[in-house]
Amino acid sequence: MPSNRSRWSSVDRMLGHNGQRASGGSGSAHDWLQEEERALLPRFNHDQLRSAIPPPEVTKVCLRLRHLVQECVPCEMEVSRVTTPHSRIITQKVIQTAKEAGGNETRGCVVRWPSHYFVNSRWFKHEAVAELWDSDLHKLRAEACGVIAKALIETEEDINYLLYEVLLRRYSYIANGAPTPPVNVIEKAVDLHAVRVIGSSGYQKCINYLWRGWLVQDENDPSVFVDYKDKDNPNFFTHMDPDRMRAPRNQNAAQMLLSLVYLVLYTAAINSVNPSGELDGAEVTLYLFTLGYICDETMKVYKAGYRILGFWNAFNAVLYSFLTVSLVFRINGLTASEGSETREHYSKLSYNMLAFVAPMFWCRLMLYLDSFRFFGAMLVVLKVMMKESVIFFALLIVVIIGFLQAFIGLDLAEDNVANDVLFIVESMTKAIMQSPEFEGFEAFGPPWGIILYYCFTFVVMIILLNILIALYNSAYEDIYENADDEYLALFSQKTMQFVRAPDENVYIPPFNLVEIVISALFEWWLPKHIYEVINDYVMAFLYSPLLFVSAYFETRTAHRVRHNRSRGDEDDDVVEEWEQMAHELDLEVEGWFKKCDAVKPNMEDDPAVLEIRKLRSEIDELKTLVVEISKAAESKIAALSEKSKALPMLKPLREESTFWALVS
Repeated sequence: MPSNRSRWSSVDRMLGHNGQRASGGSGSAHDWLQEEERALLPRFNHDQLRSAIPPPEVTKVCLRLRHLVQECVPCEMEVSRVTTPHSRIITQKVIQTAKEAGGNETRGCVVRWPSHYFVNSRWFKHEAVAELWDSDLHKLRAEACGVIAKALIETEEDINYLLYEVLLRRYSYIANGAPTPPVNVIEKAVDLHAVRVIGSSGYQKCINYLWRGWLVQDENDPSVFVDYKDKDNPNFFTHMDPDRMRAPRNQNAAQMLLSLVYLVLYTAAINSVNPSGELDGAEVTLYLFTLGYICDETMKVYKAGYRILGFWNAFNAVLYSFLTVSLVFRINGLTASEGSETREHYSKLSYNMLAFVAPMFWCRLMLYLDSFRFFGAMLVVLKVMMKESVIFFALLIVVIIGFLQAFIGLDLAEDNVANDVLFIVESMTKAIMQSPEFEGFEAFGPPWGIILYYCFTFVVMIILLNILIALYNSAYEDIYENADDEYLALFSQKTMQFVRAPDENVYIPPFNLVEIVISALFEWWLPKHIYEVINDYVMAFLYSPLLFVSAYFETRTAHRVRHNRSRGDEDDDVVEEWEQMAHELDLEVEGWFKKCDAVKPNMEDDPAVLEIRKLRSEIDELKTLVVEISKAAESKIAALSEKSKALPMLKPLREESTFWALVS
């Protein structure tokens, strides 16, 4: 796997590559660049990656599937008709046709993002914006792409083919005459927040394998994933390898543990106030932890730019800034003589600022608890609510500026110096916080000042705040209606954060300070293999408690994997209670299968359609019976005609016989 130095150099090359693409194209290429900027972490150098199938062939498959979706969804209809299970729009015949779109050689290309969901979905969404008169139709077709993609992934029975060829292989297509950088399904689904595809069983199996470290990047080519060869090895010391810290599950556990230690250090520091202003051991360790986190955030921003910045980066930046200023105040106080007022003042100011950030320390834990379903779903709701708040704050800013200008104008019109601005801002803030104070506005150009404040209070408290509550309620309902898929998307995003930019030497902050020292002392002159050995020993020492626990659980897992393989089951299979005695029961021999088939409901056809089909079969039987009777009557009539020719005297009898034959 690449070292930190090689990883960041590949990031630099990637950024330069993106810059060249940005200056040379537009349209779809520009959209692709925007998606790249929304990526979780920097990827590898795209110039070194190759598509598993030639991009022109992938593009042809995209166009075939586009035509298929257009034919299957020819007009606007209810979304539920497309997304419901056993849909009569996206039928099994449609799924089978989609599998055949690329032929035998490109069978896996159909479910990969370039050929189906991501390209065609984006094309249809672009059409929805460009052609507003058919916006609903194009959005429905984009939704149909997701339904087909999920069905194709879930119907793939060959697990190894699904993991290594379908989900983890990289593919590109032609855009503006040039192939796009190859990307696999796992990465692109996370980037586009494709919750329908992420929620499929095959996708989650792949994410689970990546999370456990059962799928690891090849040492020679990190863009290729291979099977972890020792997952069935019951040897305890084999799993004590420091390389196992590359597994996302182990990295997440280490981050969570170190965050708890960070919180304990902060609690010890804030509860042990030193009147003399000196730094104790807990505070020194706290600031060393902070330095490690600052170095980690700074290195990411320096190497990858603003593309990786998000809410938690800004949150951590504010927290670390307060801690840094607190340390500066403490050091400034220590420069003064002991017992002086200056030292006491700066020490008190430092402790006050340290106590001020206590809520931020506890909220920071949520960043590492999102792997648990409860916290993960809650964070998704908060994230959507923050996005919905943009509408409220945009309206609020416009309203505040308008009324603030009116109040200041009334104040100036009364020949007063604009010293009441602070009072005006404070009163408007109290109104926003639903605690308005009307005293004092009578002096602002009576009666206009108090009337304006009443209007401001009404607009903010009655209109805007209720709009915000409605937006929050809508966001909450939308997320919790799809809470499982949203959590799976968040979990997949967290997994890919550890996978997309792998380190050969995993030093989690604040251990990255140790990496900086080792790199500064040894990397520039030691041979590479010796430098790697030193890092292995250092990581084995630092992570020994965590590796011991991880090796214990991986050893138990290895026994279960061996047991599953001996039964011919998948590696992660778990025998549930209802499966323990299933082998003692033969439902087919007992005839239970036939009985269940006779009573099970038909989920694919509407009951009215079934009745019409039954009526049609009865009509067909009746038509057949009428035809047979008609033929029998004609044969009898012909026989009587022949006899009548031989016996003319029996003509009356012949006519009577003909009559009764026709009646019969």
